[in-house]
Amino acid sequence: MKFPRPKVVVSKCLDFEACRWNGDIIRDEFTQRLASFVDYQPVCPEMEIGLGVPRKPVRLVDKDGRIRMVQLETQRDCTNDMLLFCKSFLGALGETDGFLLKGRSPSCGPVDVKIYAGLQKGAASRRGKGMFGEMIQNSYPDAAIEHEGRVHNFSIREHFLTKLFSLARFRRVKDQGSMGALVDFHAAHKLLLMAYNQAAMRKLGKLAANPDKLPAEQIINEYDMLFKKALARRASHNSHINVLMHAMGYFKKVLNEREKAHFLDTLERYRAGKAPLSALLAVIEVWIARWGQEYLEEQVYFSPYPLDLFEISDSGKGRDY
Repeated sequence: MKFPRPKVVVSKCLDFEACRWNGDIIRDEFTQRLASFVDYQPVCPEMEIGLGVPRKPVRLVDKDGRIRMVQLETQRDCTNDMLLFCKSFLGALGETDGFLLKGRSPSCGPVDVKIYAGLQKGAASRRGKGMFGEMIQNSYPDAAIEHEGRVHNFSIREHFLTKLFSLARFRRVKDQGSMGALVDFHAAHKLLLMAYNQAAMRKLGKLAANPDKLPAEQIINEYDMLFKKALARRASHNSHINVLMHAMGYFKKVLNEREKAHFLDTLERYRAGKAPLSALLAVIEVWIARWGQEYLEEQVYFSPYPLDLFEISDSGKGRDY
């Protein structure tokens, strides 16, 4: 399968430039591996507003209900400069599939960023979003957005990559602008949509059928919005099990009892969290190679992103990190 190259905005300190406040660069294996398959656009908001490297660190401070970005040691208020940069950068960015950001950064962090109650040492803090990270989420709410810490978690990484490459594939449909391209896209993504959101899958199917013969541009735009919403949350264990049982049904006439029993036993171990999804997918792929099944061969569900990006490793910090 030929994969598209997603467009990804990435924090420049992640393997691109030594631009952390202390002059460091973050060596990140995932960012490095992904580089071969995407088109990166590196950015460092703090450098863009002239803070330089090295620089005195900034923090987010809640002042009477308004979040300000302040350079603690110099007392410089960087809020307006940062907001102007964010608006300018995101306003000129155009269509983008995903963002890979520096976690906990007061500028880039999309979650889990400290917001202090004051400037004094030892001030209480709560968790929120970095300024750039929050504006990204407001401007691109349906994009694939993660930080380098969370993608060490297997299920989060799986969802990020699946969504990222799915959005990039749909850009091809929008570029072609034809109902034929949309119909082919929907056919190839049926099982993926079944795993993520069955209600959306049915609605998207009706859009792709286009019974009222509406203009292709209108249908594609409506499909685009609903498709992105369908991928908003990770697919559940039960949804994957439903898809796997559905796929098994295509081979019910050729499987012997031992083959069926092995698959169902592995399915139960997956349900119990004792076997990975990949073990079941591998069995079905062997069946496809052995007996052939054109419909399943075309399903993105079995290979939603390049195999070289698949890694079973996990941070060990739990499903939700």
